[in-house]
Amino acid sequence: MLKTLPRSPVILAVILGVALVLWLLSGDHDSAQHSAPAAQQLPEKQLPLVETHWSEAQPYQATQVAQGQVLPWRSVSIKAQQAGRIEALLKLQGDAVQQGDDLLRISDEGRSTILAQAKANLTLRQTELASAKTLGKAQFLSATELTRLQSELAKAEAEMQTASLALRQTVPQAPFAGVIDRRHVEVGSLVQSGSELLQLVQIDKLKVTAQIPQQHIAAMHTGQQAQIRLLDGRSLQGELSFISYAADSATRSFYIEVTVDNPQQWRIAGASATVEILLDSVQAHRVSPALLSLADSGQLTIAVVDEKQQVMTYPVTILTVDNNGAWVSGLPQRARIITQGAGFVASGDKVRLGGAAL
Repeated sequence: MLKTLPRSPVILAVILGVALVLWLLSGDHDSAQHSAPAAQQLPEKQLPLVETHWSEAQPYQATQVAQGQVLPWRSVSIKAQQAGRIEALLKLQGDAVQQGDDLLRISDEGRSTILAQAKANLTLRQTELASAKTLGKAQFLSATELTRLQSELAKAEAEMQTASLALRQTVPQAPFAGVIDRRHVEVGSLVQSGSELLQLVQIDKLKVTAQIPQQHIAAMHTGQQAQIRLLDGRSLQGELSFISYAADSATRSFYIEVTVDNPQQWRIAGASATVEILLDSVQAHRVSPALLSLADSGQLTIAVVDEKQQVMTYPVTILTVDNNGAWVSGLPQRARIITQGAGFVASGDKVRLGGAAL
């Protein structure tokens, strides 16, 4: 009769644990032999999202603004051409004069006598030459003597012209119509040749001068209209009449002149003014300055989205800027401008469109 061995609970538990481990190992090994691990699922890449709005170009009247100086149309210092004493002031300071008007009179200082002598000498030489020609025909006068008399006559004519001019110069005349702006002498003043007598200016027409930076001169040409704004708020209309052909070597700017009518003869010559020149009308877009980017070349650009939903960057030029925005040129007539997200995309990138306001 067989005897039953006592079963220990501990031994039974150990046996069951070993069997379980062997079963698990055999299952994983079989699965690894017959199936490959599942491929890892990568998230799908999405295109960048940008916000855009449509912008339509509009005609824009650009202006070139510069600080200028108002000058008389003509200004000349009348100077003495003969020495003497001021005998009379025929025009006073502030008087309007016409071209050819006598302005003052300088003492004669014997010039009338010199002129009378020159006239008498000329008459004598003319008579001598006439008599000599008569004798020459009768062959009583040599050709040499006739030539000498002709020379004496020419000298007498020159002396008379010089004496006549000296006498006329004792009464200076206005070279053009204008206003006596300064008087530097009084009756009784002694003057020498070259002494300043009067300052004559023409102010019914003015010229305004200014300097234009070299980068803006290409948009300007003579005939463009201009507005001259004075410091007191008054304004005059003018026309660009001259642009220098060479820039100033120090400032690299170009000298310009604007012709301005001054029918009321305002006393503004010599004052400063703001010059606004109306340039030719161009097609431009009104944008926020925040949309402008600076390219590596230093050129300002704006990013837009084309019909293929690709990013395009256009170089632009700022025409004017204020607190409400900037007018720029260089974009297509109708452009879909990126308003948000332009900093995260580059030219040529495809993008997804967010709100695209029409």
